[in-house]
Amino acid sequence: MRLDKYLKVSRVIKRRTIANEVCDAGRVSINGRPAKPSTEVKPGDILEIAFGSGKSRIKVLAVKETVRKDEAAELYEIMESGDALKP
Repeated sequence: MRLDKYLKVSRVIKRRTIANEVCDAGRVSINGRPAKPSTEVKPGDILEIAFGSGKSRIKVLAVKETVRKDEAAELYEIMESGDALKP
């Protein structure tokens, strides 16, 4: 699945256009490498997202095309929480 779509489906970022802009700005990396919005995400990947003055690290647990709102948190595990991403 594309990174921008994963961020939206997992509800880490609310809108896909915002996820696209964040990736284009170089504020997202996968496994330590800068990621474009079209980068493929798979289970086991570590995402680092720069929010405000902090960085959040999440581990991808599952990749699904659609999920209900209450199941979205099951797609990832928060490893390190930055400013905006709180467990």
